Amino acid sequence: MSDTFVVEAELRSDEGKGASRRLRRLEAKVPAIIYGGDSAPVSLSLIRKDFEKHLDKEAFYSAIIEVAYDGKKEKAILKALQRHPAKDFPMHADFFRVEANKAIKVSIPLHFTNEDTCVGVKLGGGRIQHTVNEVEVLALPANLPEFIEVDMSDLQVGDIIHLSDLKLPEGVTSTALALGDDRDMGVASVLAPRGTKGSDGSEDGDDEPSEGSTSEDDSDES
Repeated sequence: MSDTFVVEAELRSDEGKGASRRLRRLEAKVPAIIYGGDSAPVSLSLIRKDFEKHLDKEAFYSAIIEVAYDGKKEKAILKALQRHPAKDFPMHADFFRVEANKAIKVSIPLHFTNEDTCVGVKLGGGRIQHTVNEVEVLALPANLPEFIEVDMSDLQVGDIIHLSDLKLPEGVTSTALALGDDRDMGVASVLAPRGTKGSDGSEDGDDEPSEGSTSEDDSDES
């Protein structure tokens, strides 16, 4: 990882939904917690405008973060983030402590490249479909990549890139593939042009590609 993120935090003594609401509304801060490892969980508060600057960067979500509070810094990852369901601002953040010699599971974003020169699109008139936009991997903190590149240039119409086709850095493994070959899902494909007859006589490409969705817990955190 090329970026180093330092999240400045303060110790938080007041807990509960009421205290969290006051923190957000009156002080423009975000309640948070850091936990994991051999230390006890610690309740924190973050300055919202500063935290939002980190959230604007894709790398932040898979990076090893330094959480600074009470005169010390602890290395962690952003484990969970709760946003307001309508206004999208951060409402609560969970940080999980990491240790250099212990592998961790992190979702890494996929960067799809060379889509404009993809053979199946440029010559075959196909359409690219992304099935997933991130994959969960297991690695030591020092080995975590910022993103995983997926080269689409050589795909023909009907071709599918599976998890097993991804080029993962040394020391990084897919958590899904570790569970067996039956978890080797497709991550991207080139759909046939609309109106093309498939082998079963049906028209390929008529349906819009399905999109995965994620949901956030809308309840207040302490």
